[in-house]
Amino acid sequence: MVDVIILNGGSSSGKTTLAKCLQNSLSTPWLRFSIDDLIDAMPDIMLEADAGIKFGDDGSVSPGTEFRILESAWMHGIGEMSRRGARVIIDDVFISGIEACNRWEATLEGLEVMWVGVFCDPTVASLRESEREDRVAGMAVSQATAVHFGIHYDIKVDTTKTSPEECAQTIRRKINP
Repeated sequence: MVDVIILNGGSSSGKTTLAKCLQNSLSTPWLRFSIDDLIDAMPDIMLEADAGIKFGDDGSVSPGTEFRILESAWMHGIGEMSRRGARVIIDDVFISGIEACNRWEATLEGLEVMWVGVFCDPTVASLRESEREDRVAGMAVSQATAVHFGIHYDIKVDTTKTSPEECAQTIRRKINP
């Protein structure tokens, strides 16, 4: 039985919408958390300090040491919730690639994790990004493929032309064949 589902994909690839559709399609209750939730929970100073998380004008993202400390605490909290019986869907962007995957693996040790790659054509993701006020231009293109390097997935979905609902059903069928 799957305890945790991790959706990894670039900015504006459709992870959050997919996570909501997946959550609503499952027959048992699942909690949903996003890396955006963590960033939104941080004080504004964390978005300005070098040790926090910086968003460059070119779409780059630079997490600092204080951000990594808070991220680790957040990840461990999610792991503990899962160990206590909560099923969890995580929507993340593996900026550091395989290192991010390794951090989650260590944090979720002993739990059954389904790794889902959420792909989207960079041009489509860029268009979605331009329609959102909360994104820095360039993030979608710079992250579209980079976040997937070296990651092994249990399942991959592509939101370029496939609806979030269809992607959610593909994942749900993998959970409950």
